[in-house]
Amino acid sequence: MVQELRKELRNLSDPKKARFFAGFFKTGKGEYAEGDIFLGITVPDARKIARKYRNLAMINIRDLLKSKIHEERFVALEILVMQYEAGTRATSAKIAQFYLQNAKSINNWDLVDTSAQYILGDYLYRFRQHPYKLEFVRMLSDRALEKLARSGNLWARRIAIVATHAFIKNNCFAETLHIAKRLIRDDQDLIHKAVGWMLREVGKRDQAAEEQFLKKYYKIMPRTMLRYAIEKFPENRRKIYLNGKI
Repeated sequence: MVQELRKELRNLSDPKKARFFAGFFKTGKGEYAEGDIFLGITVPDARKIARKYRNLAMINIRDLLKSKIHEERFVALEILVMQYEAGTRATSAKIAQFYLQNAKSINNWDLVDTSAQYILGDYLYRFRQHPYKLEFVRMLSDRALEKLARSGNLWARRIAIVATHAFIKNNCFAETLHIAKRLIRDDQDLIHKAVGWMLREVGKRDQAAEEQFLKKYYKIMPRTMLRYAIEKFPENRRKIYLNGKI
């Protein structure tokens, strides 16, 4: 079945779009996605393929995740999300663990953003509400986000913060604020944007909670992070933060 999936992806390939995506996702020498290979397939088309092959075996999903082809990894993650959402509690737990085991293959920002909150974040949120008894599940839940946030790998750190969106959507902000604090001095722009994005999501639900965090850290956080975090604030409020006059 995986061969048929790959054939369908190649039938959708578009060299012109592939060149554009390669530039957009920074695949050049020394860039964050150096060496990533694109077929030039749009997200809607890739998701159609994922839906068609949503029952793909885990061994085949792992094979796709190891691929050098970006769209193959993207489709693999989309299938994982579908299987996670349709699975039993035990199945979802195994998929969350599988996700962490294969995190090295989740190595571009779109791959992180299409999967982290829906698998790892959702699982960890649900675990805290309804702890499971399986030993490997307890091991998975033990400071998983903290470990990712401490990683030297850019994508692991992005997974850590983006995964907390699942908590935010359930009006739980402590995890996001804790990981944001851990990453506040990160040197990568893609982390600055992700942290600012999650802080903004907190503010949409509880601006006071976001501002309590910002008042403490806005002077030391990277400018991009701050701009993303206050994007939805009224203009006069944004200027106050940007001018450092809180």
